[in-house]
Amino acid sequence: MPELTRRRRMLVLAICCMSLLIVSIDNTILNVALPSVQRDLHASTSGLQWAVDAYTLVLAALLMLAGSTADRIGRKRVFMTGLVVFTLGSLLCSLAPGLSSLVVFRMVQAVGGSMLNPVAMSIITNTFTDPRERARAIGVWGAVVGISMAAGPLVGGVLVESVGWRSIFWVNLPVGMAAFLLTLRFVPESRAPRARRPDPLGQSMVIVLFGSLTYAIIEAPGAEVVSVLPFAALALAALIGLLVHEPRRTDPLIELCFFRSAPFSGATAIAISAFAALGGFLFLSTLYLQNVRGLSALEAGLWMLPMAVPTFLCAPVSGRLVGSRGPRVPLLIAGGAMTVSGALFAAFEAETSDLTLFLGYLLFGIGFGFVNAPITNTAVSGMPRAQAGVAAAVASTSRQLGQALGVAVVGAVLAAGVGASSYRTAFVSAARPGWWILTACGLAVLVLGAVTSGRWARRTAQRTAERLQAPEVREASRTGA
Repeated sequence: MPELTRRRRMLVLAICCMSLLIVSIDNTILNVALPSVQRDLHASTSGLQWAVDAYTLVLAALLMLAGSTADRIGRKRVFMTGLVVFTLGSLLCSLAPGLSSLVVFRMVQAVGGSMLNPVAMSIITNTFTDPRERARAIGVWGAVVGISMAAGPLVGGVLVESVGWRSIFWVNLPVGMAAFLLTLRFVPESRAPRARRPDPLGQSMVIVLFGSLTYAIIEAPGAEVVSVLPFAALALAALIGLLVHEPRRTDPLIELCFFRSAPFSGATAIAISAFAALGGFLFLSTLYLQNVRGLSALEAGLWMLPMAVPTFLCAPVSGRLVGSRGPRVPLLIAGGAMTVSGALFAAFEAETSDLTLFLGYLLFGIGFGFVNAPITNTAVSGMPRAQAGVAAAVASTSRQLGQALGVAVVGAVLAAGVGASSYRTAFVSAARPGWWILTACGLAVLVLGAVTSGRWARRTAQRTAERLQAPEVREASRTGA
């Protein structure tokens, strides 16, 4: 790919950030609209869970496939296809006549979204060849996640209050169309020197694993064991199949040998824990603020700003700390803040007082703001440069899977506790086990951050990197060639 001018590189970065913004904001903007969706489409708690999880599950299942496909057939081509599919899915969501069609159209959105984020990161990596300039570009990219967190609840609240819940999907239409036209004009095409071969069997097993596990969790409170057990068994069979199949492939979908690295394994578990906490936190908070306190969508969005704003402000601070002192300090801050936040709700019913509710939101926002930057850094720590993209893709998949599982588990606990009662009378007691689960997620971030960022962990990463190097590279390194 020819060297681009600085102005052209900045434009490419802006286009990629536009795609990240619409994909990320859809993770948060829907939450503030859930009570309106529930009333309009007569949805149950499990129905609301599916409206959220259909999106994150498909994203999680297809991220690695989309990244490898873009490397093989062209990143610009896949990126533009993703913009078209995502924009079309958003339009269909705004027209959904019922809950089932909304869930299906959310899945269409996610198919397009899976072609955007990992491919955009590849475009940025290939556009910004200078390491310092690339680091700054990735820092801007990461800050957009914070912007989406801050803007999602507030923009969603304004739109739901003034126009209706369907309007939250209209936001994506002008941005998606503008990004498509700008990509067509300004983004150069690029491919990987050696693309990874497809792994259709591995991809199928990932889809079965994620889908059947989430279904079993969400449907468990309202279904008989006999009807849920087959899906749990199917998830277990898919997991075993992946463990047997993937090591036998030259180009596996998931590099299982990565998990010999303690930093990589830790980053994967931290991503799942932190984003499970995020998914559950947003789900419980939105339902409480609107269905229990009786706030409007706009008021609920404003109440969530104490969580969203610290996330935006702390993300760049975390990035600088990772660069200067490594991932341990940000992870300890993140885990500690998220643990205390969850404990405030679980042990002291923080939602029943304005002061403690504000403090709980503030602490969670600080914790989540610090956790995102070290995840990718820790995942790729010590990996060969050729494998860093695959490692980052696994970390991104872990984020989406964690958010889907957080909504599934916490929503299932809430549904079982509320039962036939109304939210207003039963929510606080029914949500308490869910808050304890979120507290445990924060504690997992704290412990794993401490354990997997030490010297022992770095040694395992170094040994894993040596195993992953090609024999000719290892020989050249040994001989000094």
